[in-house]
Amino acid sequence: MRNFKKLIPAFLFLLLTHFQSTAQSQTDYSAADLKVFNDYLSLIERKKELPTNELIVLSGKFFLGTPYVAHTLEKEPEQLTVNLTELDCMTFVETVLALVRTVKQGEPTFEKFCQNLQTARYREKKITDYTDRLHYTSDWIYTNEQRGIVKDKTKAIGGKPWKLELSFMSTHPDSYKQLKNNPGFIDKIARIEKEISAREHYYIPKEEIWKYEKNIRNGDVVGFVTSVKGLDIAHVGFIVWDENGKMTFMHASSIQHEVIINPEPLQDYINKVKSNTGIVIFRLCE
Repeated sequence: MRNFKKLIPAFLFLLLTHFQSTAQSQTDYSAADLKVFNDYLSLIERKKELPTNELIVLSGKFFLGTPYVAHTLEKEPEQLTVNLTELDCMTFVETVLALVRTVKQGEPTFEKFCQNLQTARYREKKITDYTDRLHYTSDWIYTNEQRGIVKDKTKAIGGKPWKLELSFMSTHPDSYKQLKNNPGFIDKIARIEKEISAREHYYIPKEEIWKYEKNIRNGDVVGFVTSVKGLDIAHVGFIVWDENGKMTFMHASSIQHEVIINPEPLQDYINKVKSNTGIVIFRLCE
């Protein structure tokens, strides 16, 4: 009987572990991600009373030097992927905004961070399949504005109407593993593209950025509008005003292969990329 009693706690532990594993079955993360999260909290705990936009800049700088790695979300079946050790431009922005929201909500737990990340990344706040993810940045902005998470400031700053005709994903399914493997998703993606394109959109033409930059602040998210047929926004990052009063941005750079603060002004950067036609600006709500 004594031996049987000793087995009970072990059995309960295994049962609890099973339930925890089942509950977290749609979240993919590693011990390294938990360490980065805890290191971030240790840094930010003393700074959490900063204004939201300054906390965003500080949080972004925490990831400086983090390797740029593309396609970290492309896993099947679709699940919430948390990767704090490798970032692309969009996962960098999503991660920082979710971390800052978590801190400002006063519930700085990894579980709350994952909840915030999933809410921002998926159309219905839940994960069913690949089509639930907010693949187009313009759709990401719209959906998260509807949820009160961000505010699109482009029109208010001085943006001009932007006619959007999305089609890239549905017309290039071989470029996306999940569409190639699941042809039934293509029609749904095409319907989503039409729905997004039917909305009102605004952008600031690149030759006019200088007129409105005084209304763009530290920590705003900048999206670079592209002329590539069927696409909307090719790159994203965070606005940073340097000590010399120049507006640049912080981003996960595919050229430098890591998170950096761009050494040149944003205007110079966008002028060098012919396919960049302008920018959009959105801001995390207070």
